[in-house]
This record gives sequence, C-alpha cells and structure tokens, in this order.
Amino acid sequence: MYKILTLNNISVAGLERFPRDDYEIASEIQRPDAILLRSFKMHGMAIPPSLQAVGRAGAGVNNIPVSEMSARGIPVFNAPGANANAVKELVVAGMLLACRNICQAWGYVRGLEGDDDTIRKQAEQGKKDFVGFELPGRTLVVIGLGAIGIKVANVALKLGMKVVGFDPQITVQSAWKLSSEVRQASSIEDLLAQSDFVTFHVPLGIHSSHDQCRAY
Repeated sequence: MYKILTLNNISVAGLERFPRDDYEIASEIQRPDAILLRSFKMHGMAIPPSLQAVGRAGAGVNNIPVSEMSARGIPVFNAPGANANAVKELVVAGMLLACRNICQAWGYVRGLEGDDDTIRKQAEQGKKDFVGFELPGRTLVVIGLGAIGIKVANVALKLGMKVVGFDPQITVQSAWKLSSEVRQASSIEDLLAQSDFVTFHVPLGIHSSHDQCRAY
C-alpha cells in the first residue's frame, strides 16, 4: 500500500481518485511514498528518504524545491489549468468592480442614515458619483498567455473589449486556443501605453525572455 502525506486540505473529490485498498492518505504519515499539497512551502522542509513523488493541486510549483527534488530523482507533478476558469471569473469580477465603482457605491449606500425617504433621496443624489464606465471598447492587456491568460483574453473579447497579449514563450497548443482577434505586442512598454486594464498570468521568478515581465 502506498502512503500519501497531505500538507494542505485537498478536495474530497480529488482524494477519492485514490482507491483506499491501494493508498493510505493522511496529514500525518511516517515514511510517505508521495506528498500531495497546494500552497504549503516545502522549501527548507526535511525530505523523507522514502519519498518517490510530489504532486501539487495547482498550476505553479514555486512553493516546491523542484531542483532539490530533481537531484534526488523525485518527480514533481502539477495540474496546469485546473483553476483557470475560476481565476478567469475573478479577473472579470475585478474589472467589473473597478469600472462600475461597485465597492465605493456599496460603501456609500451602507453609510446612509435616516428614514426611507431620506435614504432614497441621498442615494439618488449620490449615484452620479459612481457611474464609472462600461467594458466594451476598453483595452485589456494580458501578460502571459497560458491556460489562464487565454481564457481571460477570450472572454474579454466576448464582452466587447479590445485585447492585447504579450507572451514571448507562448506554446503552439496555447496559440491554437487563443482567439485570432487578440492583438500581439512586442514589448510591455507598448502594452502599458494602450491599456485600460492589465492582468498578469506569469509564474513568480520568471527568466530569460520573460525578464521584461519581472521588471513590472
């Protein structure tokens, strides 16, 4: 029986994929064969000699000492794209909150006092201060066109926005999924000069041709 040590709470739906006849899974296990985690930082953690694999329920592996694992012959697995739709929705929600001044308007309304008629008059008088603007026609800059960036870019186009993308290391597979309406930028300077919104979807600690992103 294989033993899996969990360093974070893992979805039951995910854990059920491991047959109990073949796997023992717990947050406290001696001599684990594998480690399953989400955001737990493994850097500096004592690595059990029994460890054969590390799996992250998420896209990035910044919290895992991949080089150390590789030196020990321990493969590291992740789940790119697993949370892409959730992040896409949060990006859209953030843009809506910003352009329609929703948080500010909510705070204003919550602070109103008086009887119904007084509150109605105050709300009517103050609403013009929170008009904001609509998304169609605005320009969204997407830096990083991986699983998340592609979804964000494509849904923004459907909302009527103009989308400009930047990713010097975009893969062929990603390019096939990206709408042809997304315009390409040659540098981040070009992007920032024409943007209303900027969203970053790149790993922490990027290198080589992504050095431009690190500066921002």
